Amino acid sequence: MKNQIKSSHRIFSLDLLRVFACFLVMNQHSSEFYYIGSNCSVVRGSNTFWIGIITSLGRISVPLFVMISGYFLLPIKGSTSIFFHKRFTRVVYPFLFWCIAFAIYYVFYLGDSWSQMCANILQIPVNFGTQVGHLWYVYMILGLYLLIPILSPWLQKCSKKELEGYLWIWILTTMLPYIHRIFPDVLGECYWNPTPMLYYFTGFIGYLILGYYIKTYGALSISKSILLIAIGYTITAYIFCSRVDTAHNVPDLELSWSFCSLNVAMMAYGIFSLFRAIPYEGTCKICRFISDISAKSYGMYLAHIMLLNMYHDLFGRMFTSVLIEVPLITICTFFTVYMVIRLISYLPYSKYWLG
Repeated sequence: MKNQIKSSHRIFSLDLLRVFACFLVMNQHSSEFYYIGSNCSVVRGSNTFWIGIITSLGRISVPLFVMISGYFLLPIKGSTSIFFHKRFTRVVYPFLFWCIAFAIYYVFYLGDSWSQMCANILQIPVNFGTQVGHLWYVYMILGLYLLIPILSPWLQKCSKKELEGYLWIWILTTMLPYIHRIFPDVLGECYWNPTPMLYYFTGFIGYLILGYYIKTYGALSISKSILLIAIGYTITAYIFCSRVDTAHNVPDLELSWSFCSLNVAMMAYGIFSLFRAIPYEGTCKICRFISDISAKSYGMYLAHIMLLNMYHDLFGRMFTSVLIEVPLITICTFFTVYMVIRLISYLPYSKYWLG
């Protein structure tokens, strides 16, 4: 059967982790309607407080995706040209398709003119083409793919201590969002120098290498994983909730939600390790279902905003609490977009649309 999942060629725990990360993305985007106001102002009130409780874990979604990439892709296997052809074909074609699809969608959903639609399509090489914020991820992951052939020779030769040394420097950079609250400029930062001392150790590259580290040297124990998750989540949710009434704008409110902050890294490392502890690699119907969702998660990620908007318009303000509305919108979006992508996958050349 077309697009049939061969469970024997997959790692079930990482399929399950990818599905979990995809669900968290939709949970995060469902919550944004309730705490982001006009011009990035903060919507204050008890609902925003509860967003901090139910959505803080969602900040690990993108780090988990990157760690999974590092787990599977590092070090590079085969030639660089084959690697680039395979990875870029799988990522870029669906990205272009959905950028165009969103440009057309906004004609009907937001009332964009046809000329604006054409302008949006022409701007795709610059940035998104339309204001679909979640597509930033594609540019980031393509940048990491460009680095993989450069990182691979070092990773094949470096010792465990050398690798841990790099990761400790990266961990230091995850403290910068908080250090900057006290010292706005550190280690050579200034307006004429955008690349200070630890610049080249910052960002998602740390998660990429962390995924490789876990594959090579093993994950944390279950008890350590749970402890790391608990500490990371407590810090993340507490800082967010404590700033609801004082934050000047959404970026200020999301201080502890930075993808590359220490507390989010703690949660991501803990969750990844916890899922890797799942020993089951069976071929039951549920496992095949999970693996099928995992295989279609990129297409689901690209397309889900359309359905999420529909469900928010349908359910938004129907209930008085985000504790009901956000999970409801998330669950409906998740399973509906899966069904849509599954149907599309049966069409000819669907790999060019879905990845």
